[in-house]
Amino acid sequence: MMLTLAERQARIEKIRNFPARLEALVANLTDQQLDAHLPGEWTARQNVHHVADSHMNAFIRFKLALTERVPIIKPYAEADWANLADTTTLPVQPTLQILHGLHKRWVTLLDSLTADQWARTAYHPEQGKVMSLDDFLVTYSDHGDAHIEQLSRALTAAK
Repeated sequence: MMLTLAERQARIEKIRNFPARLEALVANLTDQQLDAHLPGEWTARQNVHHVADSHMNAFIRFKLALTERVPIIKPYAEADWANLADTTTLPVQPTLQILHGLHKRWVTLLDSLTADQWARTAYHPEQGKVMSLDDFLVTYSDHGDAHIEQLSRALTAAK
């Protein structure tokens, strides 16, 4: 996939604004609200921590693609990570801090990329294909939106 400059900039803005949007949604929740969830879905707490795990991996995937020739990216067991103690018990504030710093670095990197750099790729073994940085940008800009939506549904159902 090859995005236009306008499409790319809109996606970068979504990544830039995500930490503030997430923080506005969860920063003042009680532990009871953070542990609320819909059947078969993660708790709000798990969602917040998962997004940080995912976006840390995304940032690393971008850097690998920019510095290696078609690297093979490392998948990880998201569901298993979501059940570790740091994800199920930790308050969300440290993770919100991580997301603010991470996204600042990530957007600084994204804003600096040349057309040639946007053409860089990485092999995603779970997807079974080579993906461009535009592909990753679409995936992760949509990822934040999906979790905001999931959190909003869970919090509305918990009321």
